[in-house]
Amino acid sequence: MLERPLRIALLSYRGKPHCGGQGVYVRNLSRELVALGHDVEVIGGPPYPDLDPGVKLTRLESLDLYNAVNPFRIPRPSEFRDAIDVLEYAGMCTAAFPEPLTFSLRARRHLAQRLEDFDVVHDNQCLGWGLTGIQRLGLPVLATVHHPITVDRQAALDAARTPWQKLSLRRWYGFTRMQARVARRLPRLLTVSEQSAKDIVEAFGVERDRMEVVHNGVDERCFKPREDVARVPGRIVTTASSDAPLKGLVPLLEAVAAVRQRRDAHLVIVGHRNEGGTADLAMQRLGLADDAVRFVSDLTDDELAELLASAEVAVVPSLYEGFSLPAIEAMACGTPLVATTGGALPEVAGRDGETALLVAPGEPGPLSEAITRLLGDANLRDRIGEAGRRRVLERFTWRVAARRTLEEYAALADVEPVRTIRTAA
Repeated sequence: MLERPLRIALLSYRGKPHCGGQGVYVRNLSRELVALGHDVEVIGGPPYPDLDPGVKLTRLESLDLYNAVNPFRIPRPSEFRDAIDVLEYAGMCTAAFPEPLTFSLRARRHLAQRLEDFDVVHDNQCLGWGLTGIQRLGLPVLATVHHPITVDRQAALDAARTPWQKLSLRRWYGFTRMQARVARRLPRLLTVSEQSAKDIVEAFGVERDRMEVVHNGVDERCFKPREDVARVPGRIVTTASSDAPLKGLVPLLEAVAAVRQRRDAHLVIVGHRNEGGTADLAMQRLGLADDAVRFVSDLTDDELAELLASAEVAVVPSLYEGFSLPAIEAMACGTPLVATTGGALPEVAGRDGETALLVAPGEPGPLSEAITRLLGDANLRDRIGEAGRRRVLERFTWRVAARRTLEEYAALADVEPVRTIRTAA
């Protein structure tokens, strides 16, 4: 096998970091692969990813029907360029979510013109039918599945109140059937935790021996304790990329309301406030005003790290997580973590009472007790915060994730990658 840099096409249909963990994954993995001496081109759809210097970006334009400024918009006739645009709009009109499919078809069309440019194609949880078309072009393809979206679908269905809501949700999440079928057709899948691997086997019917667990990482140079940042008394921080029931915001708000009956405390939510959403309605019901709960959004990594370093407690209240980047980001900052036992969180956060405090998902009472316990015990906060950071540095860095991913690329593409490491910018 020839030793040389690999030429990697990294597909990201919705790669903006503020859209959630998938965007964080693309940015950090691509940066570290380039630092290891390889050529990475991210092929992305809107909202486009934020990338570091040295990583190329190719934008695949779409109708962008779900943009934050004008979601579910009606495009002008002149905006339709081809049959994929028509398919995208038709999907939206029938209450489906067509982006995974239509992005994959655009990616297939683009790569058909560039067969000699890449050694391997890495899909980031799009799992659209276009991937099987890319395989037929002769390009090696593998995909990262952070967790099966069927978990999100079930949580949303469980929270639905009317038959119409359930019908609408089933239509919206219809793309998960495609994802399962595509996943079964790919020769290799990466996932981010043993829990996700187990769930993918059950939900998608993929053989376990076709999956490799490669944990997510954290940029430990950015997410670290800040000597120049003081801990704000009573500050609790959580991250919620959406108002979906799976994120557990409502139980956390109920827990914060209970904590505030005993001591001064306030919650900072990293994410957009959804006016009239479930969290917003819960705040009104609980009488939590702006001095009790504050939303912040569009933070840079450095701003997020500074906020986490200023908190006395970080919380991941999710009912389920396939991994949880917010957990390891907080732990890397030396901020003591309260997390649920939902999904992979125990696997990531570690042993209860040593590197984090763990509680059952969806239970405001135990959540409030754990938060109150940490807020009232500075020695416990210091001990858990320090142990949590050590755990992250030992297990969860992006350089380690990149090296492990590179091994999978090399095996799939049947090449020996270069061992030279460039100095990261």
